[in-house]
Amino acid sequence: MSPPRRIGIFGGCFNPVHCGHLRAALEAAEGLGLDRVDFVPSARPPHKPESPMLGFAARLRLLRAAVADMPGFAVNDLESRRPGPSYTYDTLARYRDENPGAELFFIMGTGDLLNLATWRRGFELPRLAHLAVLGREGLGGDEIAAYLAGEGAGLGATARSLPPGVSACAAWATPGGHMLFCLEIPRLDISASLVRERWLGGRTLRFLAPDAVLQELASIRDEADLAWGCPPAAAGPPAG
Repeated sequence: MSPPRRIGIFGGCFNPVHCGHLRAALEAAEGLGLDRVDFVPSARPPHKPESPMLGFAARLRLLRAAVADMPGFAVNDLESRRPGPSYTYDTLARYRDENPGAELFFIMGTGDLLNLATWRRGFELPRLAHLAVLGREGLGGDEIAAYLAGEGAGLGATARSLPPGVSACAAWATPGGHMLFCLEIPRLDISASLVRERWLGGRTLRFLAPDAVLQELASIRDEADLAWGCPPAAAGPPAG
């Protein structure tokens, strides 16, 4: 009998997708031995109702361009196919239903974990999937350990040794039967807000996002200008 598939689920707004997202997904795939990583763009993010946001179809198009030549990477538009806010718990429950027997790993940043109490059913996520927490913004294993001993005690996580085949810096077991892994990854100081800032300033986005994404952005320049609030006189940076 073949072992269960190991599927990484990388959610977010991806407004827009950039090289930091892609490198983080690669690190998670290699560190956890994932068979596949699915990028799941949020259709109606409940935590960013007022943010300048590209439409879902545009963000989906950019994501598909970003992963087109990456084996093992895929894009799932499931959050556009259900009504209401895009809650992570509901997304993971859907993955459980559609992938029986698979091992699921929800990929998130340390900052997201530290704010998990504000998420809908946030402390219940380990009932559905492992949590793969990526050290970002100078936050890593020490901050996670302190959080789990304090504000994050509701997760009920206890320190464990690393299982075979996992390259992480620390691991905790949860009462839900899943693990919480901390992975230290190379720090790339790229964010979607930085990309948008450069776009608004008419500066090149070269090496911040894949060339395929830049080509797609150039093709939807008017939509991006409108969504991100670019003044007409400064409409759009160089495509490259």
